[in-house]
Amino acid sequence: MPPELEGPLSLGTPAARTLATTTKTAPQTLESSPRWLLRALPWVELPAGSYRVNRRLTPTPERPDPRPVNRRGEVAIELASGHRGEPELPGTFPDYDPDPREYELSVSQAVLRIHTRVADLFSEPMDQTREQIRLTVEAIREAQERELIGNPGFGLLRNAHPAQRLTPRSGPPAPADLDNLLTRRRKTRYLLAHPLAIAAFGRQCSAAGVYPDSVEVDGSRMTAWRGVPILPCDKIPVSRSGTSAILALRVGEEDQGVVGLRPAEVPDEHLPGLSVRVMGLDERGITTYLVSAYYSAAVLVPDALGVLDDVEVYR
Repeated sequence: MPPELEGPLSLGTPAARTLATTTKTAPQTLESSPRWLLRALPWVELPAGSYRVNRRLTPTPERPDPRPVNRRGEVAIELASGHRGEPELPGTFPDYDPDPREYELSVSQAVLRIHTRVADLFSEPMDQTREQIRLTVEAIREAQERELIGNPGFGLLRNAHPAQRLTPRSGPPAPADLDNLLTRRRKTRYLLAHPLAIAAFGRQCSAAGVYPDSVEVDGSRMTAWRGVPILPCDKIPVSRSGTSAILALRVGEEDQGVVGLRPAEVPDEHLPGLSVRVMGLDERGITTYLVSAYYSAAVLVPDALGVLDDVEVYR
């Protein structure tokens, strides 16, 4: 090869990249999940920030009542049936619980700081402020679902009635266990389980020679049992010993089910119940945003929520 032809014969890739435009993605995050519980719950909007659940009176050892009770334990409404003639009908009235539970909204918050130099100079092709807010909102929404599952005051795992808590017959969640869970309430709308628990249930179905259903929820195909979709939720904990829980929910006020609670309106609302408020610009040129989500959940009657506890997911 003549000396004048030695070396590269065409423009190299590293040099070419100095003139090329790189196609970029929006910032990705491992924290995001489908958040099926937030999507499944009907949300009641609270103008005053609190929610009172009124129920019929249920006598307890601490609050006895001499009147008869119905099969649900409530003070009975006395009535006459199948009578003839003109007998004297019993006088009655539905009595109310004198100490109804009130739910106050909880909050998840973050203070987001963005330097004006970054927002001003580095917002093409993507707006830095918008992306910072988006990622922070994602984290807030994940925390919201985590609290709806595990918060001691209103979380679903902690607030199921003792009569609605079951355990599996032999460890892993079997079809008979889910049948037992479903028969404890009418109109179960959703089952909620950790993905590992769903996989364990699938193995038990295969071992028993039965096949779960498949239903569509919001455009996604879901495993179901007896027509009830099993929604995956990674916020349901798995213990170190490899056990978890499966929740069964009836939802909505009309069916006396489980409902989500959020404010009717908040200043600087970004999403329902979630605000992004500008707090100000400091002397260092940093703009501060307060990101807040307000929420809670209420179980309207005890049998609206059931829990299958201590299901083995690793066997």
